[in-house]
Amino acid sequence: MKLGKLKEIDIRKVWAHEQYDFSKWLASESNIQELGDVLNLSLTNVETEKFVGNYRCDILCQDELTGKTVLIENQLESTNHDHLGKIITYASGLDAAVVVWIVAEARDEHASAIEWLNKHTDEDVSFFLLEIHAYTIGDSDPAPQFHIVQQPNDFAKTAKSLAQKGDLNSTQTSRLEFWTKLNDAIDQKGKPFNKHKPSTDHWYNVAIGTSQCHISIELVNKDHKIWISLWIPDNKELFDSFLEHKAEIEETTGFPLKWNRLEGKKGSFIGKDIPGLDFSKQENYPELMEEVIDMVMLFKKAFSPYI
Repeated sequence: MKLGKLKEIDIRKVWAHEQYDFSKWLASESNIQELGDVLNLSLTNVETEKFVGNYRCDILCQDELTGKTVLIENQLESTNHDHLGKIITYASGLDAAVVVWIVAEARDEHASAIEWLNKHTDEDVSFFLLEIHAYTIGDSDPAPQFHIVQQPNDFAKTAKSLAQKGDLNSTQTSRLEFWTKLNDAIDQKGKPFNKHKPSTDHWYNVAIGTSQCHISIELVNKDHKIWISLWIPDNKELFDSFLEHKAEIEETTGFPLKWNRLEGKKGSFIGKDIPGLDFSKQENYPELMEEVIDMVMLFKKAFSPYI
């Protein structure tokens, strides 16, 4: 087999201008999705050149699952103090919960500054510093690649926040530990879907391509099970449209599902439980998490064609 040689090229030869070339490229659906995969976010409602007072940020969007505002600032050169000040100013003016700084080269002092911001802010604000590189193999087209230089330590920030509030009990600690290990398992499986930061909540949501519904993973320790469901917060018509394809959906999953329209309530769900959860006995966690990931993927495969 003949192998090519990977060669890095100057990103200014790929995108000559930050605003007109790189920001426009990044804001396209497929590329913003690729960035979201790197950040473990599902980025939607993309706006470019959003004004903040007399200034304008490069890209503003939202995380589909949480609704949090995501600010993206691009800099196709080495980091500098000016852009560091800009991202903080823009984040303040737009009340951004996630700040993403994409650069050609991250200097040590600015990487340290982002690390410091993540350590000294609570779980409601997250800072990412990424480098963008481009590579070719022989005469191939340039291939872009994002490299994370700094990102929030979600487990540490959540634990720190709860410890300060005095709210971290044994159940919350167990949930936080489970979600953290699940994120590790998702990485080991090649990240078949986007992670999100672990919390002490009993649920963990996975985007499915629309804000009208999502896949929910719920820990029900008292019943020693994990509940996987397609949760539809407020759209009975969507539930009914899925119900029309019940046979095809269950043929894809390979097992029957529990369908509950929840009459008289806004929400509705379609789900299946996985037995075996016990916070005090974690020997089966690797197998349990693999089963959870596989079932989430089955749900995505079964329901996505009917969204």
